[in-house]
Amino acid sequence: MTDFFNKIFNRYPLKSKRALEMLPGFFSWSLILFPVWGSYIIPLVVTYFILFFDVYWFYRSFSLVLTAFVASRKIKQAEKENWLENAKPLENFENVTHIAVIPNYKETTEKIRETLRSLADQTFPTRRIYVVLAMEKREPEASERAEALIREYKDKFGDIFATFHPDIKGEVKGKSSNEAYGGKMAYKRLVRSGKIDYEYATISSVDADSIFDPQYFSYLTFAFLTDKHKYLKFWQSANVNYNNFWQVPAAIRIISFFGSLWRTALLVQKDRLISNSTYSLSLKLLHEIGYWDTDVIPEDYRIFFKAFFKKQGQVYMEPIFLKTSMDAPLSSSYFRTLNNKYQQERRWSWGASDDGLFIKWWLTVPNVPFLRKTIMIYNVLVDHFLWPVNWFIITVAANIMPFVNPSFARTTLGYNLPRLAGLILTLCLLATFGMIVIDYRQRSLRYRTSKKKQLLFPLEFILLPIVGFFLSALPALISHTQLMLGKRLEYKVTEKL
Repeated sequence: MTDFFNKIFNRYPLKSKRALEMLPGFFSWSLILFPVWGSYIIPLVVTYFILFFDVYWFYRSFSLVLTAFVASRKIKQAEKENWLENAKPLENFENVTHIAVIPNYKETTEKIRETLRSLADQTFPTRRIYVVLAMEKREPEASERAEALIREYKDKFGDIFATFHPDIKGEVKGKSSNEAYGGKMAYKRLVRSGKIDYEYATISSVDADSIFDPQYFSYLTFAFLTDKHKYLKFWQSANVNYNNFWQVPAAIRIISFFGSLWRTALLVQKDRLISNSTYSLSLKLLHEIGYWDTDVIPEDYRIFFKAFFKKQGQVYMEPIFLKTSMDAPLSSSYFRTLNNKYQQERRWSWGASDDGLFIKWWLTVPNVPFLRKTIMIYNVLVDHFLWPVNWFIITVAANIMPFVNPSFARTTLGYNLPRLAGLILTLCLLATFGMIVIDYRQRSLRYRTSKKKQLLFPLEFILLPIVGFFLSALPALISHTQLMLGKRLEYKVTEKL
């Protein structure tokens, strides 16, 4: 079967690529418009579709509460462990080193300094942590910023150095190509010179606003040394937006709230857990698969599935039950902040541009366990395809029918549809209250604020329908549509103060 699809893709490379790129937009628009034309032609089918979708959303809501609760409990337990003491007795502990690649472009010196400070505060011996400041050569201030940070932290780590990624023909400007350049330079500088042991080195993709738990690299060391298949693993902590949670506007705080819970919950969801933002893997695995790709903007899902298919489905994600805190977009004014968040969502939702490649690999790469690759690709496609759809179906779909088909709206089922849908979604509020409690308990005292603000926080959820549309559904729908029309996304840096 793989030979058959290989022939198709080889014979029609451009047409097959375009067909796959159109899938996210096609499915999104089809599902969004289905209640409109379907209410007139097949109203009964539309009614059951809306009710089914609302029940599905009800299930997803309470599933998130349960998995986030379990994951947060495991995080609390892990935070009490002394991971350095657990790792020290293990064979080859003294050989383990960690490389942190920090790709950045137009980030402030202070922002990167905060990340370096969290690396310098690790319980793991910092002389065995190596930092790569992956700068862009085209940025005028990059060299000056790198030199200042290197002077400040040169005595803290085994080594800290900067790489300056040039604009290379055929590459897409963004995190992935910059990170690939920095990773390759790190290999040349550290491995070929004999500074580190290639067999016992990990490498981490580190967003410039990442604040690690002090035990992250001690935990990673323990997980790495105790894993028989360490060269086939990625490690992922809970990436949460707590750094400036109470400084950002309410609209962005709501999105950050759900995003943090979602990424926490993923830690206990096995094959739903995919590398995102800040993550780690063995240097050996990264080198063997050819580093990050240079023809894309989003790199996290791509690098995992690249490894997964190159290693015939034997690559796995392992959770690190600790929190890595990051910034939510924050700019100099309210509207610039909202625009920054919108642009960030556009960039994240552009991850759907990889879906066609994942489907191609699923069809053409031989000797990959069918069930596992199908489950993993299915989960990714559902999340991406439904991203712009969810808001439309759960918010407005049930109220469309009375306008499109008034006669059906007068039937018992048509009359009760908005009420049944409203009841199901009202019950979802119980899940939201559960999420608020879990989120509050998970945020340490460092990330809390006055009791008054915390008590008023649930009232901000009244903005959810507006926020969900403008800062989630709309940017995702535009990304899918742009991809469907064959237009590329220009990389824009998210401003963070």
